[in-house]
Amino acid sequence: MRGTLYGVGVGPGDPEDMTLKAVKILKACPVAAIPRKEPGRCMSYQVAVKAVPELKDKELVCVDVPMTKDRDASAAGYRQGAAQIAGYLERGQDVAFLTLGDSTIYASDLYIVNQVRKMGFAVELVNGIPSFCLAAARLLTSLGEREEEIHILPGSYDIEAGLKLPGVKILMKMGKQYKQVKDALARGGYDVRMAENCGMAGERVYRSLEELPEEAGYYSLMIVR
Repeated sequence: MRGTLYGVGVGPGDPEDMTLKAVKILKACPVAAIPRKEPGRCMSYQVAVKAVPELKDKELVCVDVPMTKDRDASAAGYRQGAAQIAGYLERGQDVAFLTLGDSTIYASDLYIVNQVRKMGFAVELVNGIPSFCLAAARLLTSLGEREEEIHILPGSYDIEAGLKLPGVKILMKMGKQYKQVKDALARGGYDVRMAENCGMAGERVYRSLEELPEEAGYYSLMIVR
């Protein structure tokens, strides 16, 4: 019997927000995989191990994927990681690949899962709470009402074009684009709410454009109307 690869979303950052299914899968799999060289620098591992302490005793596969926009370099890292994981699956061991948030939304596990599936192994995706759902709850606001459209936009998206879209805009992973996004929002008079490090240490929420700080970290998310 060959093993199965599970892409497991561990939620936005609070171990209490992990699903029962995610916890069950992580407890059952003898091998865990992460998209970092070191578990101490992997946010998804740090979240999961608080909910499933047994992870410390499992075999850990550290997939070395360079943090770069060079797609060729990233693809090479994912190919190597898929080959590493395939070795365990061939021996009949199930592997859980940890990813922050949900396993289907801008998730690193998808690259590995797709390659492993092409090799002929069984794969399964386990959903986690997306960061924007938790942020909306923290901000006591909805993500969509009645006929409102919902648009999820990454930081690399053309902000001017994105803000012209109807309905609600969820702006994720702004990083270095934060100041540009903030300036564009100020020119348009939008209703803006933001959560920074939602579900993690140092969580902050801002309920208006005027409250937004001058600088914000990578894990900042805006809900714009």
